[in-house]
Amino acid sequence: MTDATILFREALQAVYGPLDWLPEPDGAIHRFRLPADRPGSLNGWYVLYLDGIASGAFGSWKAGGASTWCSREPVDAREAAQIRERVDQARRQREAEQHRRQQQAAEKANHWWRNARRASPDHPYLITKAVRSYGLRQRGTDLLIPLYLDGRLVNLQRIGPDGEKRFLFGGRIKGTYSPLGIIEPGSVLCICEGWATAASLHQHGGYVVAAAMNAGNLIPAAMALRARYPSQPIVIAGDDDRLTDGNPGRAAANAAAAAVGGQVAFPEWPEGAPDDLTDFNDLANWKLAHVQA
Repeated sequence: MTDATILFREALQAVYGPLDWLPEPDGAIHRFRLPADRPGSLNGWYVLYLDGIASGAFGSWKAGGASTWCSREPVDAREAAQIRERVDQARRQREAEQHRRQQQAAEKANHWWRNARRASPDHPYLITKAVRSYGLRQRGTDLLIPLYLDGRLVNLQRIGPDGEKRFLFGGRIKGTYSPLGIIEPGSVLCICEGWATAASLHQHGGYVVAAAMNAGNLIPAAMALRARYPSQPIVIAGDDDRLTDGNPGRAAANAAAAAVGGQVAFPEWPEGAPDDLTDFNDLANWKLAHVQA
């Protein structure tokens, strides 16, 4: 194996941590498990060329973004052009692979959704969160939460009885959302992080809600909904991560509201509410447990 291959692996390890394999320098895109990810996952990708100047690119499907690597600086315009072409080729390969993965996940999502049964109202997750199923479906012991983009079902979030959450492998997340209720002209549209939070807002407040599934998707989901409903009043119902440095829930909610010209709302914690409560589902359940209106 060449020195360039070893150097490329060192570049990967500098970003992702120790790897116990050597990259294939065949100019094709390859997937690999990121050391921090769960066993069996293949969220990392790379492509490596050895002809001419050894160069490559790599990134994470999960985190997004891409990095480029080159064994040395180009010495003339011809070599510089070769590097630029390889970077562009790697980008095209990555985009084609991502599109293929998303298409496969969307097909699986639609197949699973069509063939799943109505969610059991006594599913342990629904009992824990004290919310109704609101049209969710169930496959085995997993709840299925549908994620839409431009009105199309493109992914599913699976929630197990223990609350563990997983998306379909390779499925699109950015810009997707799971809606509860029917959007009427002029009515307020709430956008929040998790589905249980959305269910609580719908169940206790009667709001039409879209769950973005996580803080990182609040802005993309809000922008997708703003594009689809340009005149709709939007309120970002944010999480209040009081025990986390920088309070990422508040930061993400404020940024999403600013991005779409919406308003923002956070839980108002009653006196005595513990600091580890973070969202509107936590607030609703704490109030129910303490018989507060």
